[in-house]
Amino acid sequence: MDMPLTTDRLLIRDWSVDDAEAALEIYGSPDVAHWLTPAMERVQDAAAMRAVLQAWGECQPNLTPPRGRWAIERRADGAVVGGLGIRLLPPFEDDLELSWQLAPSAWGQGYAVEGARALTEWAFTQDTDELFAVARPANQRAIATAKRLGMQWVGETAKYYDLRLQVYRVRPADLAP
Repeated sequence: MDMPLTTDRLLIRDWSVDDAEAALEIYGSPDVAHWLTPAMERVQDAAAMRAVLQAWGECQPNLTPPRGRWAIERRADGAVVGGLGIRLLPPFEDDLELSWQLAPSAWGQGYAVEGARALTEWAFTQDTDELFAVARPANQRAIATAKRLGMQWVGETAKYYDLRLQVYRVRPADLAP
């Protein structure tokens, strides 16, 4: 993104290695890592998280918009409460996946929907016709968030990440005013 996105409560911005402690609360949480696609081990410590954030930061300038990974910062206090991403879905890398992850302490406050909606609206200004979200069938939080974003259920598939996943899609016309 050329500049951070803002909503009433959030700032969506690039990750920094200085975010490692806050990011560890997200990607180091077994309650979050359990649901991630692709399946990945939870990040074990701050040093490993700094390495992940550094890798994301190095990749970011080389990604074609709207692809990337961003931090969700709460404007009221500057706390990083989550992350957002847009990336190509395997195996054919034709479809763009919208993803969101929040620290468990930030669950239930609407941050995922607010941040993902702002990112989705921005993505639709970048020659993007549709975004997909994938969720494991038992991940009721992710499925509820996808629905609150106006995403439509497409079906179930094992095509992505070698996992059985629910697939949701949003197009510009699906966004409620």
